[in-house]
Amino acid sequence: MAKIALMGAGSVVFAKQLTYDIIARPEMRDAVISLHDIDPDRLDTAEKVTRQLVEKLGGHATVEASLDRKKSLVGADYVIVMVQVGMFPATKIDFEIPRKYGLKQTIADSYDVGGIFRFLRSYPFYKGLLDDMAEVCPDAYILNYTNPMAMNMLGIFKTAPQVKAVGLCHSVQGTAGQLARLLDVPYEEIEYRVAGLNHQAFFLSLKHKGQDLYPRLKELVSDPEKVKDIPEKYDFMTKWDAVRVELFRRLGYYITESSEHNAEYTPYFIQHEELIEKFNIPIDEYIRRCIWILDEYARIRKLVNEGKELEVHLSHEYAGNIIHALHTGQTFAFNGNVLNTGLITNLPQNACVEVPCLVDKNGVQPTYIGDLPIQCAALNRPLASSVELAVEAALTGKKEYVYQAVMMSPHSSSVLTLDKIWAMCDELIEAHGDALPKLS
Repeated sequence: MAKIALMGAGSVVFAKQLTYDIIARPEMRDAVISLHDIDPDRLDTAEKVTRQLVEKLGGHATVEASLDRKKSLVGADYVIVMVQVGMFPATKIDFEIPRKYGLKQTIADSYDVGGIFRFLRSYPFYKGLLDDMAEVCPDAYILNYTNPMAMNMLGIFKTAPQVKAVGLCHSVQGTAGQLARLLDVPYEEIEYRVAGLNHQAFFLSLKHKGQDLYPRLKELVSDPEKVKDIPEKYDFMTKWDAVRVELFRRLGYYITESSEHNAEYTPYFIQHEELIEKFNIPIDEYIRRCIWILDEYARIRKLVNEGKELEVHLSHEYAGNIIHALHTGQTFAFNGNVLNTGLITNLPQNACVEVPCLVDKNGVQPTYIGDLPIQCAALNRPLASSVELAVEAALTGKKEYVYQAVMMSPHSSSVLTLDKIWAMCDELIEAHGDALPKLS
């Protein structure tokens, strides 16, 4: 019987999906699902949702819920992390203060100033989690879903090197699905090899039944007008994914994660007002998403409190398959965020990288990649350097690393002077206050 502890279970929309993915498998229907959150209302909602899922599946899973993190972790085999420290109020700060300095953002949760401060206020949680796990479940796996993925995972690896941990995202399989639809290939038949940094990894190969799909994709994006009568393809290339299509044209490899993300990871788009419209870049997009998520939480809470059934189905998220593979010994392949122990040879050693992995009873086994194409590694390196500096800021408490992490970020450094970067960081440090590690 496996015990799965969900940290931040009050993120009900996502917790609902992951829980269903886990216990829908016959071998996992007697699992213990232990829910933890610091918000009693959200925890209560998560517990009601989980109990409904167990009943729906006709399983025998045990459901626990606790406001006490350590109690929730006792005896856990797997710890899924999906916390958002500070919630919507902290997110608004990460948008509003940079905006005062002239810095526009779209998502602000993974890299650059938004990602850096999201990480800094998350690190004390991770440090406490790792300390608790060392006491009550030292052999458990951490499956982390929380952004900023590269920073959070590097923080874990440097703080507790002995912990078994992998970072999970849906950008690889999500992008694979988008490309399959664009190329009229069944998703189940598409073959790919992806590596790089989280949210900025590259489809190093893209095939269908052994045939290289890149020539077809390059031909398609070279002249989208040919498919103007197919709105789902034309709009994808010219509107919804215009940034990634442009980067693909220039680099020759398709990038994971959305255009709104990659627009703020590079110095080529948001910085020019006319390109925001040309490439359909949704400034402040994450603010709108947060409002939608809050509304969706309220909807789900109302439904479960009224005893109404929730809609749910299996997803392409990795956690359920990974836990099933570790528990049963069946092999599963996925892309995971792991420590770069010579896996990608032209990115910094001991950075956090995203590479293909296999998992079975022997654990998570990352795949050796070698060199990325030189232009792809060049795009990754500034982000990797910024990540390293941000993590050092949390580990050492040295404030100068915070400034330097933002200074090395492609977006902020292409818009702001050094004086403005320093002033913006000072204001963010003051605004977030005690939520951050002690900095001096």
